[in-house]
Amino acid sequence: MILDGLDVDAHAFHRGTGWEIKPEGACKGDVCVPLTGGFNLQGTAERLGMALVADDSHGIWALGPESLSGHALVTAQAPDLALDDIDGNSFDLASLRGQKVVLVAWAPY
Repeated sequence: MILDGLDVDAHAFHRGTGWEIKPEGACKGDVCVPLTGGFNLQGTAERLGMALVADDSHGIWALGPESLSGHALVTAQAPDLALDDIDGNSFDLASLRGQKVVLVAWAPY
């Protein structure tokens, strides 16, 4: 979910994520996660394990998917990674630090 600010209300949050804010907490399907003190974007995102990343230069935010099981990335920080390029030369992902990068992976299985 791409946001232009953090002043998102519960209805917009529901439309963008599928999580409905109810008296018992944030609910999606049969799962409800209790919220302390009601809905606010930052607290709810943290409670649901959603990464909330700012792009200060463009004044926008990105809200990632929930990771209640802890099996999803919770930051936008990539690990150190060095792989050979198509010509066999070593390429270090850290050389792109500070730039936006899209990684595309493919596996034949």
